[in-house]
Amino acid sequence: MSTLLLRLAGPMQSWGTTSRFDQRDTGKEPSKSGVIGLLAAALGINRENWSRLMPLTGLSLGVRHDRPGSPKRDYQTAGCAATDKIIKADGSQAKDGGVVSDRFYLADAAFLVGLEGGDRALLAQCHDALRDPVWPLALGRKSYVPSEPIWIENGVQDVPLRDALARWPWIATPRRWEDHPEMLLVSVDSEDGSGVLKMDQPLSSFSERRFGARFVRSEWIPFPKEVADVPT
Repeated sequence: MSTLLLRLAGPMQSWGTTSRFDQRDTGKEPSKSGVIGLLAAALGINRENWSRLMPLTGLSLGVRHDRPGSPKRDYQTAGCAATDKIIKADGSQAKDGGVVSDRFYLADAAFLVGLEGGDRALLAQCHDALRDPVWPLALGRKSYVPSEPIWIENGVQDVPLRDALARWPWIATPRRWEDHPEMLLVSVDSEDGSGVLKMDQPLSSFSERRFGARFVRSEWIPFPKEVADVPT
């Protein structure tokens, strides 16, 4: 098995799985649907194309929390002034006088994400696309741009997912006032059905928006030691 590694770091990122209308949530780590959507943008797979998206959905996902970030709320309004006119999707004018939206996000987070599969050529294709994406890449929402490249040099590793996450150097940029942690949290797909249930497994094209269940188990691993053969 081979593993593709991605660096997801930025001042703001959001990975919602239960968002409805004016309430937009975020999980504490990147969702599988969000990561697959990011790869689809890099490869130029449109929202209706299930045949190209399906191979990506079979990859196993793992996330290492190099810097967990802080949950924050972005309070937004639209059309709340008395003179504002809001047009609904059907073309008619709204009469509620404005819309208030709570949008949650993670501030200052950095995740090392791994995708494992038996088709190394597919992972290599994704790796190349991340370096030269067809469409702009974002961290869950279009306005949440990464602060560092998502593409990682030598990002396709011929090792299992957990091994790749355990040995890769810390991706978070160290600050003068902080020491690196002694342990890092890692979440990976569970093969035996144990762990936490998450409803972020894509079952269709993104235009149809059908998602199924997957199980995720988490554990703490030692802070990775620097190794010479996996440069960041």
